Amino acid sequence: MTRGHERRITGDVRSRLDELLRLAEQNEGLVTASQARAIGILDSVLARLTQRGKLERVARGVYRIPYYPADRLSQYREAVLWVRSSHGPEDIALSHDTALAVYGISDVNPSQVHITVPKGARLRRRRPKWIVIHRGDLARTNVTTHEGLPVTTVAKSVSHVVNETGRLGLARQAIKDARREGYISAAEAKRLTRQLNDHHRGDGKMQAAKEHPTA
Repeated sequence: MTRGHERRITGDVRSRLDELLRLAEQNEGLVTASQARAIGILDSVLARLTQRGKLERVARGVYRIPYYPADRLSQYREAVLWVRSSHGPEDIALSHDTALAVYGISDVNPSQVHITVPKGARLRRRRPKWIVIHRGDLARTNVTTHEGLPVTTVAKSVSHVVNETGRLGLARQAIKDARREGYISAAEAKRLTRQLNDHHRGDGKMQAAKEHPTA
């Protein structure tokens, strides 16, 4: 390979990186292989940039610009992108105790990212160990957007935690914090607390059918 040819390849890679940077800026430093292909960047270019330390592969099909500042929501964004990449489902939501963590209500600190996808959704790639997939068809009223992320509403998140883990103390704290932060109304807090008490007495599962988006 001549020096001129080598410089041309280096220049092409740098140009491609500039394009990826513009794309990643729209999603807090993250970009997917599918997004890159849509602007004409091949997987081989992504591999080359990763080898050179210009990109960091955080999950299959999901890359991060290494020097882009990460924040407490970065891993949640990575999970959402991983599910949606390679023609994955769009109607998804961060859920369960992960949703509580996104809102910052309760002191929950899940070691894995919980995300709910439609029952019939097909995920064609191997799931990273740090992502937990739940299958369920969420009503639109059970999903909202918080900090740019699709997330189950407070009521749905609390019902998930109670019905599937039985952690009533965590649920009570989440309701209290959500009311203090203004995510739910006083009436909604009372309704959820009443349902929580009914569940504790064994009168049935918590429901979230009456909730409304609280973005």
